[in-house]
Amino acid sequence: MNTWQETVTPKAPLGLTFPDCAVTDLSHFGLIKVNGDDTRTFLQGQLTNDIREVSPELVQLSSYCSPKGRMLGSFLIFQRGDDLYMQLPMERLDATLKRLTMFVLRSQVKLENASEQLARVGLAGDCAAGLLPFAPSGDKASETRDDLTIIRLPGDRPRFELIAPVATMTGLWADISAKAEQSGPEFWALMDIRAGMPTVFEDTVEAFVPQMTNMQLIGGVSFTKGCYTGQEIVARMQYLGKLKRRMYRLHADVGERPAPGTELHSPTSASGQGAGRIVDAAPSPDGGYEVLAVLEISVADGGDIHLDSVDGPALKLLDLPYELPPIEE
Repeated sequence: MNTWQETVTPKAPLGLTFPDCAVTDLSHFGLIKVNGDDTRTFLQGQLTNDIREVSPELVQLSSYCSPKGRMLGSFLIFQRGDDLYMQLPMERLDATLKRLTMFVLRSQVKLENASEQLARVGLAGDCAAGLLPFAPSGDKASETRDDLTIIRLPGDRPRFELIAPVATMTGLWADISAKAEQSGPEFWALMDIRAGMPTVFEDTVEAFVPQMTNMQLIGGVSFTKGCYTGQEIVARMQYLGKLKRRMYRLHADVGERPAPGTELHSPTSASGQGAGRIVDAAPSPDGGYEVLAVLEISVADGGDIHLDSVDGPALKLLDLPYELPPIEE
C-alpha cells in the first residue's frame, strides 16, 4: 500500500452514501503522461478530438478508436506544465498504453504510467468551491497553482477534480475530508452518468462508435482536425450515414449493478444484435441503479426496454443534461 492509499483509506468500509458535500478518492482512474517535442502531433493522429485545443486553462474529453472507428478508450485530457495527461479507468491503462506506444515509432514522444506520481481527488456539491484554495469557473476549465491543478467538470452540481503530488494532496485531503463526507467510486460514477459522460471499460472495448455514446454532443470529437485512426468511419457516420443507436440515461429498479456491456432487449427491436448495451451503471439515491446505455433510437422512442431479456426488468428513460438532436429521415 502506497502513501496516498494509506492517507485516504477510511477507518471503516465506506457505505453507500450520496452526500450533499462529497470528497472522493479517484485512484480507480489511471494516468498516462505524454511528453516530448512531437506530443501533440502524435496524439493528433490517434485521438478523436483536436489535441491542439488542450491548454493549462482548458481540458478535453476525447476517445481512441480502432481502424474500424470503434472506441478502445475514453479520456479526460489535461495539461500540467509542458506535459499532457490522459485519464482513463485503471483497468484500461496497460492495454491502452501498450497500443499507443506501438505507434510512436520515430516520433519524439514518451508515454508512461503516471498514476503513482499524482494523486487525484474529486469534490462535489454546493460546498465545493468554498473548500478549495481556488476554483475555476466554467465546465472543463482548468487552473494550476503551486503544483495543484483543479479542473471543473460537468455535472448536476458543482464538481471539481484536484490533481497534485501526494505530498501536496495529503494536507489538502485532510482539510477537505474534515468538512466533506468521503464517498466511493460509485458516487463519482453516478456524477459522470448524470453528466452524460461515457466511459469505456474492458467489457465495452470496440462496442461503440463515438457518436453512439454522444461524444460529439459533449465536445469529444472534432470533425475539422484532420486524419486520425478510425476517422474515416467516424466522419462517414456523421455526414453520410444514419445514426441508428445513441446513448440514453435510464433507471433500472434492480438489486445488482448491471455490468458494462450487459445486453438490453425490447419486443420492438428489429436488430439481431439486441436493442442495446449498458455503458455504465451506479447506485441511485432513489433505489436501484442509474445507467447510461446505447440503445436503438427506435426502441428508445417506444420506451419498452428490458434488462438481459425481453422478459427482464423494465428500464425507465431519464433526462440527459444536453439535448439529443432529431435524427434526419
